[in-house]
Amino acid sequence: MSLKKLNTVLAAVVVLFTLYLGLSFVLPLGTTFPGLANWPSDGSGFSIVKGSREIAMGLAMGVLLVRGHRRPLGWVLLMMAIAPFGDTVNVLAHHGSTAAALGIHGLTAVLIAVTGLLILRETSTTPATAAQPA
Repeated sequence: MSLKKLNTVLAAVVVLFTLYLGLSFVLPLGTTFPGLANWPSDGSGFSIVKGSREIAMGLAMGVLLVRGHRRPLGWVLLMMAIAPFGDTVNVLAHHGSTAAALGIHGLTAVLIAVTGLLILRETSTTPATAAQPA
């Protein structure tokens, strides 16, 4: 499998999972925030805010992926990795499960960042057959 195909599959997985996660927070599916023992009650709006954030992130990445804008997709993936990193910090700051903070949110941040870096690496290489300036 070529690097481009692998990167496309990884990016598609990130996009689809992000959209699924966002919808699970917005729709009444009984989703909880992994690692937080004291999940805010439904009346707080926390799940709607979190779900809306995830949906917006998924759509932004998805549009870039579908339209073939690979270099901007790489940069956006790197930026989007900040959200699960923030979730890691949130869980740890509120005395949640360290295992969930690092094992779920931390690994998610790393996966998204690595995918972004792979796409940036892929798009920064110039083909050997490219015309050289005279």
